[in-house]
Amino acid sequence: MAPVGAFTFVLHSHLPYCRRAGRWPHGEEWLHEGVAETYIPLLNGLTDLHEEGLPVRLTIGLTPVLCEQLADPLVQAHFEVYVEEKLTAAEGDVSRFQEEGNPHAAYLATFYRDWYAGILRVFRERYGRDILGGFRRLQEAGVVEVVTCAATHGYLPLLGTDAAVRGQLKAGIGSYRRHFGRGPRAIWLPECAYRPAYVAPDGTVRPGLERFLAEVGLGCFFVETHTIEGGRPVGKAAGEAIGPYGAIKRNYVVPLERFELPDRPRTTYQPYYVVDTTPGVVGEHSGVAAIGRNNRTGMQVWSADWGYPGDFDYREFHKKDHVSGLQYWRVTGARVDLGHKDWYHPDWAQNKVGEHARHFAWLVADLLEQYHAETGRFGLIASNYDTELFGHWWFEGVDWIREVLRILAGSDRVELTTASGYLEDHPPEEVLALPEGSWGLGGGHWTWDNPETRWMWEPIHEAERRMTEIARRKAEGASPDEEAVLNQAARELLLLESSDWPFLVTTGQAREYAIQRFTGHVERFERLVGSVEAGRPDRALAEELWELDKLFPEVDFRWWGE
Repeated sequence: MAPVGAFTFVLHSHLPYCRRAGRWPHGEEWLHEGVAETYIPLLNGLTDLHEEGLPVRLTIGLTPVLCEQLADPLVQAHFEVYVEEKLTAAEGDVSRFQEEGNPHAAYLATFYRDWYAGILRVFRERYGRDILGGFRRLQEAGVVEVVTCAATHGYLPLLGTDAAVRGQLKAGIGSYRRHFGRGPRAIWLPECAYRPAYVAPDGTVRPGLERFLAEVGLGCFFVETHTIEGGRPVGKAAGEAIGPYGAIKRNYVVPLERFELPDRPRTTYQPYYVVDTTPGVVGEHSGVAAIGRNNRTGMQVWSADWGYPGDFDYREFHKKDHVSGLQYWRVTGARVDLGHKDWYHPDWAQNKVGEHARHFAWLVADLLEQYHAETGRFGLIASNYDTELFGHWWFEGVDWIREVLRILAGSDRVELTTASGYLEDHPPEEVLALPEGSWGLGGGHWTWDNPETRWMWEPIHEAERRMTEIARRKAEGASPDEEAVLNQAARELLLLESSDWPFLVTTGQAREYAIQRFTGHVERFERLVGSVEAGRPDRALAEELWELDKLFPEVDFRWWGE
């Protein structure tokens, strides 16, 4: 039987910039947990399947700022210290639980001891401390497609200048080339946030994001379900929201009403070329495709009510041992208080991994068969998730991904693919005008622009304006000291634009930390640019800050003046 459709996981890997930011609860430990619980287990699973000879495929985004940190020798050394501390903690728990007469808890402590020892061993021996090298080899073997992102996960629709958008993309692509030895073909837009072209209050036209992507050779990006299946902008994107953002009216270059009655209903089972919203070519496709997230398969993981991670036999994330911090309990029940959680049983959990993998593989095949039967078309299911959901939040999640891929690799109805691989074999047949939106709360920008975070955008936009002005003045004839200072100022600009800072303020997860990081980068930027504006470029400061951040060595301040 011939396949009726294709499937790809699309995993978005990103953590805030936290090199040399201390330890728990907001520092480098974020990175160390991600490496130990998510990135190495995923790399193991994909490498194992490939070495078994299975035709597995997967799409994974690794943000440039994450790549810079994973490749950093200091971060790698700190990771080894972190894992060794976990090993020591587990050893201590083995003795403590044995003395308490709790053999099952002692068994679990032994389980963790062996698990962390295995992580440390493969980090050093299998991958030579080079996580990115492991993913690069898988990409070269055709197993994965590594897609890029904006350099520091800047929230592109709200950046104040076109130069700021270009700077984020150019720095991200430069980092990708250095780490993976080739250019990226696709991008995960930060927060899946997109906007079309619009006329600014001063009458200038801001190009749609598809124009920026086409300029740098990126042929594909990913969007939320409603962005494809909806139509015109709704909620905040249409200026219909309550509050200050609702007062912002977009004068869209593309009259979206033209596209409200397509010949066929819009569906996430098909990719679409995005309408080029540049004046003069409005209505033509941009050469850049959009792939929408499949909601039905996505909810099997995302749903708090009936998603797989909530199964009672999976490990409970929120309850940690009061001595070691290790997690020894299972979910137990839907509304069971943390104080009444039952002990974790790894073998029970692995049984559920197999059961849920079989169900998901069946669901993918069934959905594709239904779509094919109804339309006669070869469809695509893209299941998009944050990578860190697997392994870190859902401890067994990486095992689940591995088993889903193993099952689908043997399917005669479903073809495993990557995003760009699918577009090569099945180019889009239709053109679509996308509305403004994201995968944030309400589908708009509120998560990043709300009364709690609005104060952050004025210094962002002011820094972007100053960067463009000074880059244009100094593009020709900058002295070596000025060039070094302005390049570091560009790095500080990229860091202060990170969407992580307003996100963490909005969620309250690490509010004070986010404010400290944001204001720190603003102050650094102002000192650097101010020294050049005063005619006394502070190269010593630039070199000191380079040692602190040590990322994006290829950055060129002139990008902001083009």
